[in-house]
This record gives sequence, structure tokens and C-alpha cells, in this order.
Amino acid sequence: MTMNPAPYLWHDGRVKPWHEATVHVGAHVLHYGSSVFEGERVYATPEGPRFFRLRDHTDRLFRSARIYELAIPHTRDEIDQACADVVLANGLDSAYVRPLVYRAGFTFSLAPGSDVPVEVAIIALPWGNLHGAGVHEGIDVCVSSWHRPAPNTLPTGAKAGGNYLSSQLIAQEAKRGGFGEGIALAPGGLLSEGAGENLFIVQRGRLYTPPAAAGILAGITRDSVMTLASELGISVTECDLPRELLYGADEVFLTGTAAEITPVRSVDRKQVGSGVPGPVTRALQDAFFGLFDGRTTDRHGWLTPLRQGIEARSSHQREVA
Repeated sequence: MTMNPAPYLWHDGRVKPWHEATVHVGAHVLHYGSSVFEGERVYATPEGPRFFRLRDHTDRLFRSARIYELAIPHTRDEIDQACADVVLANGLDSAYVRPLVYRAGFTFSLAPGSDVPVEVAIIALPWGNLHGAGVHEGIDVCVSSWHRPAPNTLPTGAKAGGNYLSSQLIAQEAKRGGFGEGIALAPGGLLSEGAGENLFIVQRGRLYTPPAAAGILAGITRDSVMTLASELGISVTECDLPRELLYGADEVFLTGTAAEITPVRSVDRKQVGSGVPGPVTRALQDAFFGLFDGRTTDRHGWLTPLRQGIEARSSHQREVA
């Protein structure tokens, strides 16, 4: 999948043309994967463009950075503002937004000090669902031969660039086999997650999902789905799940910022349920996408106007002046 760049991005404290943001080949991040990032969405709503759970994403960015001792040279408010600035600079009503924090300086040390600079870049561009029409029709997945790392090897709860080497192996294997996505097992052989999505199984109207201890990144969309399910009266259980549950499930779906809520129609070429998205999946999709077209009330304050931060900052600056 080739993606087209946007005219502008945010890098090192300001919005600049795409081609002006560069990283040297000696940068620590290129040699050792020393980066953390986020994936966020802006949706076009009847009230205008809105970020979905922006501060929750920014908070996780800072938690991931703290784990890897990456000192972000900006505050949370500045990162939120920068995300809005780059969306506005590109004139987007809806967007996928990617903040990236990385060690930009040169050293071959595996324990770089504070003299190795950390930079931040933010990309915003138009992007539909990761799985295209699969969000409506469902996708075919396989169980990958690659497992997620054990908890004491690297922190899967951090959204770090290096973690996604595992995801690449899972996704590439699935693609070679003609599948839309791969499902990884946890170190103990139980279910974990997709290459870039969390996993849900529906049995008899109840929702099941692997726990954080299964080597997953406990996603923000995952948390949103669990909250919406509870509000719809759908029971949700986080627990260890054996692989065979995939083959007898009534419904299976994947969640993530890029995947949103994507139904699974087959696993290892075994049909899931009736082979089409089921009623629980559809109900959750309706509730989720309803947040962005006005059908679902935003009870949790998940939607943030792009201009809200700009107006607040401008007001503060006028008061100081």
C-alpha cells in the first residue's frame, strides 16, 4: 500500500513543507528503532472536524516515551495543538494523524544520554479504513506462525516503533497467504491480537477479548468499544482465550484507530458464523460511527474540535499581553 504525502507536516516545533522534514542516516532511531508514536483520527462531523480521544492518545504517547526514556521536548498541550495545526494546515476535514517521537542524534550507544536529541514530527493525511471495504464486508484472517513477545522481553503496552517489527512479520505472512490480516498468539499459545489491531470474539451475545497480559497493546479503540458495549447492555469479559474459540465463534472483529471496527468473515479459511458481519458487530459499529454522524451522543467527551485549542491559546496570549 503506497500512500501519498500531505503538503505539510509538523516537525521540530513548526509546520513545514513535507520535503523539508529530514532525518540523518546516522540517527539513532534508524539503527535501533528508538521511537514511539500514536495513530489518531479526525472525523468530519455535523459540527465540523473533531479529533477522537485526542488527549488519551497524547497521554499514551508520553507514557510510551517515559518507558523508553525519550524526553519529549514539548508539553501535552503543545502536542495537542501541533496535531490540530498540521490538520488545519493541510485543509483536512477528516484525517489520520501520526505523532512520532524519536532519537534524532547520532550514536551507536544502546544507552544514549541526554546529549542525543529527541525530536517530534506529526503527519496528517486523508486515509480511509485500513482494510478498505472490509469494514463493511468483513475480512479473511489467519492465525500467524509468529507469536507476540513475552512480557519480560519488551513492553508491548508501549506503542514503540521497534515493536512493529513483530507486526510486519505477522502482516507479511498473512498477505503471502492471501489473507487480509494475521492473528498472533501470546507466548503461552493463547490468543493475543492482530498485527495492528485488538481482537474481539462474540459467543452467544457476549463479548470476549484477550487481556493486557496477552502481549497486546491495550488500544484506545478497544477501550471505546468495551465502553460502548457496556452501554448497549452487551457483556464484556477480558480473559485468556484459546485459539479454537476463533473457529466456533458467532462473530469476530478487530479494532484499532486505522482499522476502526472491522468484521472478520473467516479464520484460516473457516467461515465465522454466517460469513457476514453479525448483529453484535453491527450494533457496535453503529454506536461507534454514530459518534461522528450525530446518531450517538458523545457522553464521554471523546470528540475535540480542532480549533478549540487554538482559540484557548490565543485567548491566553491576549490575557498575558
